[in-house]
Amino acid sequence: MDLRKLKTLIELVEASGIAELELHEGEERVRITRTVAAGQQLYAPAPQQFIAPSPVAAAAVAAPVAAAPAVEEGQIVKSPMVGTFYRSASPGSKPFVDVGEQVKVGDTLCIIEAMKLLNEIDAEHTGVIKAILVENGQPVEFGQPLFVIG
Repeated sequence: MDLRKLKTLIELVEASGIAELELHEGEERVRITRTVAAGQQLYAPAPQQFIAPSPVAAAAVAAPVAAAPAVEEGQIVKSPMVGTFYRSASPGSKPFVDVGEQVKVGDTLCIIEAMKLLNEIDAEHTGVIKAILVENGQPVEFGQPLFVIG
């Protein structure tokens, strides 16, 4: 494979934010992977306005950050794919589930849009929704926790 073509592919992988690209041309095979540092996201977060907190507010915020986050006990429903998380079928409609609702195996929990396809994510366990771990419209990664069912 041409060196210029490889360089272009590497630049495209870095610019697009994808984690891996694999190409086959005849007998030649190229695989370009991008390692992501722990805690780093592949998707750029939406820009946010920064407002400097007062010293009192900074002290109040620092205490909860130091404590370990409480993890709900129960079955974790993880994302089976990379895509965009939606709690309802359309922007104005009622969410499929809310915290505290009873669900049974096969109930639709959410939709993940991947490559313009809407994929319904169904409950694999019966129980009560204890937590919804993703905001509506947020990008999700493969294996990312979405719900806690207890």
